[in-house]
Amino acid sequence: MITHFIFMSSSYSLGTRIALDFIVEEASVQEELKTDLDTIIKRCGRDVSISTHMIQAEDETWESVCRADHFFKDIKVIKTLEEFIKLIQKDRKLEGIDIAKYILSKFTCTQLKLQKLVYFCFADYLCETGKELFTDKIYAFKYGPVVDSVYKRYKEYGYKPIEEELDIDSRNIAEMPAKSRILFAIDGTEKILCIEKTLEKYGNMTASQLVELTHKQDSPWNKTPQSEELAYIPIELEIIKKYHQFETI
Repeated sequence: MITHFIFMSSSYSLGTRIALDFIVEEASVQEELKTDLDTIIKRCGRDVSISTHMIQAEDETWESVCRADHFFKDIKVIKTLEEFIKLIQKDRKLEGIDIAKYILSKFTCTQLKLQKLVYFCFADYLCETGKELFTDKIYAFKYGPVVDSVYKRYKEYGYKPIEEELDIDSRNIAEMPAKSRILFAIDGTEKILCIEKTLEKYGNMTASQLVELTHKQDSPWNKTPQSEELAYIPIELEIIKKYHQFETI
């Protein structure tokens, strides 16, 4: 029998679980594995979601691991530690679209309402923690703040409700992976708690009501020159920090 030692995590960009598989033949290998785990934690964050497994299999192949335990089926085996780390690092940063998917799993939204809710999640988190919720820039458009990845994904809906997550029966199912995606990010628990507070405040407001808030005198949008679709003018983080208070309820 062959002893396999396995590091496992999730890759949301690949849409699957990922694994590093090591063959343990002697005690010195175990020290190397501890060093590799320390490297993953150091580079990906102490709160990174990593599980470790030791299993006896017939031979050194991954197929033998899957035969020994079906839990390991449908996992993508990564060849190197560096590639494994880079995949995790990529998914520890959020984009606006990740927040949008979570919101759509909870509320029926037009693109306009969704844009405002994603923006308020970002602004509340920034003002509460001093950190960015996601990597997208936020632009000043005619009808308020616009998050780049959300606009590109859902602009085709116009003023119609976004149909991607509208099936009420499937909402609870859709919420689970969307929430897990956020929790996997750096400071994921902190982020999801702040998002929930924001959605509790603004989630049941109409798009028009949300636009009224973002268009208030001295709001971050009001302090930024509005742009047409092709003339992107970002709302600066310092402007949001300073003036977000004027658009809250």
